[in-house]
Amino acid sequence: MEMLDKERNDRNDMETSETESAVPSVESRDAQPDGQALTTLSARDFQSLFQAAYNWLAHNYEQVNRMNVFPVPDGDTGTNMLLTIKSAWMNISARSHETVSAVAAAAAEGAHHGSRGNSGVILGQILHGFSQALREKATLNVQDMAEALRAATEAAYAAVPAPVEGTILTVSREVSVAAEAAAQKTRDLREFLAHIVEAADEAVRRTPELLPVLKQAGVVDSGGKGLFFVFEGMYRALTGQPVQMDDAPEISAVVEARLDARAHKGHRPLPPQRWGFDVQFLIEQPNKPVAEIAREIAAMGDCPLVEGDEHLVKVHVHVFDPGVPLSYGVATGFVTDVVVENMDDMAAAMQGEIAQAQAGLPSAEALPNEEGIDEERIGVVAVAPGPGFAEIFRKLGAQGVVAGGQSMNPSVAEIVEAVSQLPMRRVIVLPNNSNILMAAQQAAKAAAKSEHSRQVTVIPTRTAPQGVAALTAYSPSITDIDELIAHMNAQIEAVHTGEITQAVRSATVDGIDVQQGDIIGLHDGRLVSRGDHVTDVALDLLEKMGAGDASLITIYYGDFVAEAAARNFAETVRREYPEQDIELAYGGQPHYYYILSIE
Repeated sequence: MEMLDKERNDRNDMETSETESAVPSVESRDAQPDGQALTTLSARDFQSLFQAAYNWLAHNYEQVNRMNVFPVPDGDTGTNMLLTIKSAWMNISARSHETVSAVAAAAAEGAHHGSRGNSGVILGQILHGFSQALREKATLNVQDMAEALRAATEAAYAAVPAPVEGTILTVSREVSVAAEAAAQKTRDLREFLAHIVEAADEAVRRTPELLPVLKQAGVVDSGGKGLFFVFEGMYRALTGQPVQMDDAPEISAVVEARLDARAHKGHRPLPPQRWGFDVQFLIEQPNKPVAEIAREIAAMGDCPLVEGDEHLVKVHVHVFDPGVPLSYGVATGFVTDVVVENMDDMAAAMQGEIAQAQAGLPSAEALPNEEGIDEERIGVVAVAPGPGFAEIFRKLGAQGVVAGGQSMNPSVAEIVEAVSQLPMRRVIVLPNNSNILMAAQQAAKAAAKSEHSRQVTVIPTRTAPQGVAALTAYSPSITDIDELIAHMNAQIEAVHTGEITQAVRSATVDGIDVQQGDIIGLHDGRLVSRGDHVTDVALDLLEKMGAGDASLITIYYGDFVAEAAARNFAETVRREYPEQDIELAYGGQPHYYYILSIE
């Protein structure tokens, strides 16, 4: 087997990385002190692998974000995968597990609720299939893992209506094939994982040959690269290599800002205090037995987890006053690796409560008793990429609004929560973004199985203007859901969407050479225009969209565009298209100067 260091040095320049580190070859892997092979993983070992996968992806997720096919400033594959596996890890670490099966089940459950974006949903399905194959397994060996990886791939492919090769699916499949071959050659888990990492690495590098759009854009598949980092993190942990780097960004702060760029701390409505703080730390050389520490920490709050020995103890607990367990820890030994996270702050960002409050919108109606569920009316939940769109959706009749769009995709759990708060039995969800569609579909399945069951239909709106168009067909008086769905789909087909943003890197996409800093225009997701000035590119985009044949042109301006500038642009468009109706509205979307709609 060739050494992975050499393969990395020969890697195509498409993978631009400042942080990439080489994986040692199979021949140079660490050995156990006694020279024996590592053939079995316990639940605790397996749990450590998931923690390592989360930490290593946290160190590299921005690299994954930069691999977006389009050179737009909102690549979020890495963020979505990171938040998904973070949710898996938080669910694992919230309680102790005695078997590998229990760890895998916790990971799958956490990933399902926290999955966001297409890449995150597929990662969640990979963990679901992995978990199903490990049911009733107390420990893990290479054969178990090979079977689990095969089941993971099958689950991932089954979750995608039209699987495309050259994506994360391909990487998952190639890994499972390599795993089955490796299981026939070795019982050593270190060597086994080395084969897996090498296979993932090779599969990622081949994605441009399978998917021409990647080759044209000069990138590899970002979802596949994210999956590679998951396996690489596990391998690094198993061979004693670091997975938490000193130069890693403060992940929680970065992700929180991504999820709600409009939430400025110190100048925002504060969320209610419901959950308190997640507190974690290590105690070196404790002056009390582990069992005593566990009892005393358990008395302080919820989700206590204390494990270790007389040399080192790890503490995890949920409390409303983080000073209590921290003061206890300081009195008990030498405290290090302190992590304190405000769970109310995290919940507010993830659930879109802040975005709704800033838009001046009321919260969704509280869920009534089961007897109060409306069986006749049809409810609507819409995903809004900005406070302006959120207000528009509300005015058009949406009873529930979830904040989300590029770089802040809502999770499955957030969509389910929005659906469950409506008093209607039948609910339509408008994802309004192609990268939210799979999460919405998973939410529909979850809502049907929830305590307050809902019949959820996802209308595949891929842009915010399509969501606006769909809602123009909505009326509370329409009680025939098939009729309403037909009207909404007809409205969607009549709308075309344009987007104006700035290129974050040089690339060739859809036959157009783009330089970093260029203003670019996209028509229904296809790059069709570039230039130096926003107005020039926007006018060129409108022409290529066929605005001259439209009856209505709507301009939604972003959160960083001054209203006066937007009005001036709208007047320019009116002069260019005097026979069309021109409407201007505040969308509040990040990253995009204007979102244009013609119909």
